[in-house]
This record gives sequence, structure tokens and C-alpha cells, in this order.
Amino acid sequence: MLTSVLAFVFVLGVLIFAHELGHYLMARRIGVRVLTFSLGFGPKLVSVRRGDTDYCISAIPLGGYVKMAGETAEDERTGAADEFLSKTKWQRFQVLVAGPVMNILLAIVVLAFVLYQGADVPAYEQQPPVVGKVTEGSPAARSGIRRGDRIVSIADHAVDTWEQAYMAIVPKANRTIPIVVRRADGEHTLEVTPRAQTKYEVGDIGVLPEIHPQVRAVTPGDPAAKAGLEAGDVLLGANGIDDVTHEQLLNAIKTHAGKPLALDVRRGTSVLHLSVTPEQRGDSAVIGVELSPLELISIEPGPLQAVKLSLARNWEWTRLIVQTLVGLFTRETSVKQLMGPVAIAELSGGAAQLGFLALLNLMAMISLNLGLLNLMPIPVLDGGHIAIMALEGLARRDFSMRVKERLLLAGFVLLLTLMVTVIYNDLTRVQWVEHLMFWR
Repeated sequence: MLTSVLAFVFVLGVLIFAHELGHYLMARRIGVRVLTFSLGFGPKLVSVRRGDTDYCISAIPLGGYVKMAGETAEDERTGAADEFLSKTKWQRFQVLVAGPVMNILLAIVVLAFVLYQGADVPAYEQQPPVVGKVTEGSPAARSGIRRGDRIVSIADHAVDTWEQAYMAIVPKANRTIPIVVRRADGEHTLEVTPRAQTKYEVGDIGVLPEIHPQVRAVTPGDPAAKAGLEAGDVLLGANGIDDVTHEQLLNAIKTHAGKPLALDVRRGTSVLHLSVTPEQRGDSAVIGVELSPLELISIEPGPLQAVKLSLARNWEWTRLIVQTLVGLFTRETSVKQLMGPVAIAELSGGAAQLGFLALLNLMAMISLNLGLLNLMPIPVLDGGHIAIMALEGLARRDFSMRVKERLLLAGFVLLLTLMVTVIYNDLTRVQWVEHLMFWR
């Protein structure tokens, strides 16, 4: 619990600070006087004044704000050049957009740092989505998807890799979608309804790529080393079983203590046929290898390549976020997939337990979400203010205070509805709270 709280405060604090820093720096750059820079809302807990600005931490840590001189028509204005509304629409646009842009840049920089550290990633993610296994009784099995099918498109979106395929399915839980597969006799369009998995209702159709165990390390002097196995070898078959799985391989080793075990091994572009004799040690049989359940590739990019990979990954995330948002309006995406502060805290705690890099990876994802959501044309959000300003520019006149108040009220109601929805979703994921919801 404490880990989740600390991780949540760290992640949210960094994201809020970056967002408000964007507004603050741009305001100062164009000569706007900043009155308050606050992390959090409500009563001020800590406050320090430097020049014209109060820098403070406030009691409610679910946001922040930068208060500028002459920011709204209701503020006391003198018409001075350092007031926000004294600036041109272009200059005000720069201030408004700087917060979301800072969050997007933070996502790119943080993820580039994570990728620069290097990682072992599943090899199949960037391979064409050719079905290696269909789970029995799954939506894919019921719809007629077969082993060997090449998935061409999902919900009318072309997919070239397994990563793209999974990202296209994730937001479609309980929504019937067309999936086009290619076989020897041509292309077929199948109707599939992804099932909702986990409490976050992640879409899943029950297909897996063709994966094989991989040798990650070999112990010198043990049976595997004597048989000629090397780190990086991919085990295709064992004991006459083609396309052997990790579990099947372990079982074969267990049942062949003291007996030769035939292995089909892929090394580079060659396939080797080796024989290893497992040794009985205590209650188990071993061959002296460290195994991965699936083939991994090591990524150790340089600084420039890390940035390129970060840009590519953030673009994929952006497509998924936009697809999810559009799906909410077209009812193709369930509102139950929306997450609020409780879920973010839980995910932050889980990521923190996996390590600091995992927490930073989650921070990058949330930062990108925050930046893009704030650009939505909803009054109250930065994107809403930008939209109103754009409409005023097209109309070549400023809207009356009554019109602006109505727009802001509509935006506030919409935002409040969204907040209630995500908090309700969060509570339904807490087991003891859900038991109290007799209507569910």
C-alpha cells in the first residue's frame, strides 16, 4: 500500500510539475506576469514568494495551476502589457499549448531514457501477426481463426506486427469487430467479439504467435554445454514434439533423466539436431541452462536510436489513445476501460515493485495520455480554451462573457461526468467496495 502511494505521488507530482512548468515558462517568455505557480489545488500547505510569483504546494494533489495577471475578463485588469489578455491570440495560444506539449515531450524523453538502458524484448512483437496457437473455446476459435492464419486487418485497420494487432484488439472488449485473415485460398473476413480480460476489461481474442523456448545461458560442464547448446539457441522441438512449448520442454527434460533427449535447435539461420542427457539432481532433472519461455532479442540502442525508438513507440501509443477516445464516442470502446487515480496508484505501485525503469515507462505512458487529453476541445481543459480562441478568431470578434460562461459550464459538467465515471470504475475494481454495490 505504501509503495503504491509513494509511487503515485512521485508519478503524479512529476507530471503535474512538467505540465504547469510548460505554461509558466511560456508565459514568462512572452512577458506575462505570473502570480501563482501551484502544485495541487485548495488550501496552500507551503508557499514561497519570489518576485511577483507565489510558488506553493496545495492540499489536493490531483492537479495544479499557473495563475497569470489579467488571465480572465473577471480579473482586475489595468491593460498593462504584462497581463495575459493584453497579448495577441497567437501568444496566448503558445501559453495554453505549452503545458500539454511539455507532457508529450516528457513522455518522449523519459521513454528514450528507459530504452537507452537496454532491454530484452519478445522477438514476435515486431514480426507479422501469423497465428501460432488458438486457445480452445476462445473468441478466435469460435469465429474460425486457425493456426497459420496471417491477420491482415482488425476493425478495418491494417496490422503489420503482433504489437499493432494486440493494440488494435485491446480497446475492443465485448465489441464485435471484423478481422481479415489471409490463408492459402485467399482472404477471409471473420466476425470476432474480443472477451474482456482482467478488471481493466482489456480486449483479447485468444490467439498467440508461434513462440519457442530460448536458451539464455549455459552452465559450463553441464549436459547442455557438453551437447553443444549455446546461449541464444532457440528450441524448436524436443523428443519428437514439433513446435515445442516451454512447459513441454521442461516435462521432456524431467522424464529423460539419464536418457538421451533429442532436440531440434535453431541457431541463426541453421537448424541443428542435438542430443542431451539430463542429469538427476535431487528431485529434479537438469541439463544446465537458463531458459526463457519465448524468444527474446536484446536492444541496446545508442542515444539517437533510443530517441527514434521512443518517437515510434509514442506514436503507436498516440494512435491507441486516439482510437480509444474515438471509440468512446462511437460506443466501440467500453467506458469501463477508463482509469482514475485509484487505478493509476495501483499500477504505479505494481510498476515500482518491478523496478524504477518500469515505473518510468508507466510515467511516460500516463504523461502522453495527460498531454493528449488536455488538447481535447473541451472547455475548462487547455484544448477547450484554444478551441474558443480559434472560434473567436474565425468570427473576428471576442465572445460575450455569457457565451464563454455557458461554454465553460458545459465543459465543467462534461469533465465532472468523466471524473465520476473513472472514479466509479476505480471503485468497482476494489473487491470489498464492489461487494457493497448491491446493484451490480
